[in-house]
Amino acid sequence: MTAPSLLLVAPDGPAAVPPETELLGLPIVRRTALAAKRAGFSRVAVAGAAPGTPLAGVLEGTDVEGLAAGAPAPEGAVVLPWNRVLRTAEVRQIAAGRPAGELGVAVVSTADLPRAERWLLQGLIRETEGFMSRRFERPVSLAVSRRLASTSVTPNQMTLVSVAVGLFGALFFLSERPALQTLGALLFLLHSVLDGCDGELARLKLLESRFGGVLDFWGDNVVHAAIFGCMAIGWSRAVGAAWPLGLGAAAVAGTFASAGFVYWSTMREEREGPLFVSVINEVEGTVSRVADALGRRDFIYLVIGLSLFGKASWFLVAAAAGAPIFFIVLLALEWRRTRRKSS
Repeated sequence: MTAPSLLLVAPDGPAAVPPETELLGLPIVRRTALAAKRAGFSRVAVAGAAPGTPLAGVLEGTDVEGLAAGAPAPEGAVVLPWNRVLRTAEVRQIAAGRPAGELGVAVVSTADLPRAERWLLQGLIRETEGFMSRRFERPVSLAVSRRLASTSVTPNQMTLVSVAVGLFGALFFLSERPALQTLGALLFLLHSVLDGCDGELARLKLLESRFGGVLDFWGDNVVHAAIFGCMAIGWSRAVGAAWPLGLGAAAVAGTFASAGFVYWSTMREEREGPLFVSVINEVEGTVSRVADALGRRDFIYLVIGLSLFGKASWFLVAAAAGAPIFFIVLLALEWRRTRRKSS
């Protein structure tokens, strides 16, 4: 059971780094306090942050309570030094009784800041990511997010930038020229890289929201549909026939049908707590695992390879068949789940 309250206190012994020191866009003490709120603590307090003190200003805009230095800890509170950098998952483990000293990174001096930064960034990489995403896209997006973390750029702004880049890239598939298709494919890849930044910024700065997750999800699918549609139009113009438009319609319809189903089955209802960070609904099991595959975009590298020869439209054939099949698979899994539930 999650502990009802948590008190952040000054660490034992000398600490050369003050609590207001910024780490990837957030003061250390504010980061830990917000992580505790997201971990389920109903009350989070910081010793030495009574109203009017400099430390209270660091916590401004949160519902974290500031206590006078030396004030007694709330009854039953978990006491934690503010200089231990933790993510929400680790704070939950502490609430469950695991010693804090086994988790996170203790920041005692400025020499510890790079290690804490690397630890936070590495925690953004998910085990379910595709091979190319993990090996290429994620290192690039993490480097971008690291530099944006200390700016005022928001996760939702990054989502809109990513969608704009993807939609602009889709226009280049109206041509059959290899150079233009390759440029479009590279912009599609850039869209994918930037698309990782919104979630990274949200988790780094503890700004996750349901709206942000839904915006990101539908933005991705709009970009995919735009690319399939432009491929179909470009192919139709090149061959002087309408049949490629049918392939485009099948790919777009399958994309939105699958997206709509994923939204309906895993995203439409509010979950416990204020955050929404993924399309995965752990309760749904197989449906969620298959749905999560929708977000893996290693196929972009195939699009790049075909585009080098002006044959990006060939990918449309696979999408026209694959997107509707994927939707049918999702329906079948949901039917099996519902049947198993009712038996």
